[in-house]
Amino acid sequence: MSADTMERVFGALADPTRLDMVARLAGGDATVNQLAEPYRMSLQAVYKHLRVLEDAGLVSRPPGPQPRVVRLETEVFDRMEAWIERYRRRAEERYSRLDAVLAEMNEDSTDKTGNTEGEEES
Repeated sequence: MSADTMERVFGALADPTRLDMVARLAGGDATVNQLAEPYRMSLQAVYKHLRVLEDAGLVSRPPGPQPRVVRLETEVFDRMEAWIERYRRRAEERYSRLDAVLAEMNEDSTDKTGNTEGEEES
């Protein structure tokens, strides 16, 4: 997933209303009116939020007669998951290397003194 696409996706999800809309759509498709119900905003404002979600590829509204349903586009989440997983693996590799270095340092300090760190010699 390109950096530009990721920026649009995360930017769209950064807004609490849009994040809530996505969470609600995870339970199933909904019309714009159904999505608008819990919010104290105009229908025009709801359409603006949906436009941001559409531009990010998170939702779609198939062409056709009104009322059209809004669908969550799950493949975007699969791509996001792959992107996040790549960076999670890199972080885990760094932490594993750090753990190995710390374990080696601990072994070295134990070998040199014959005591574990923090123990006093008699």
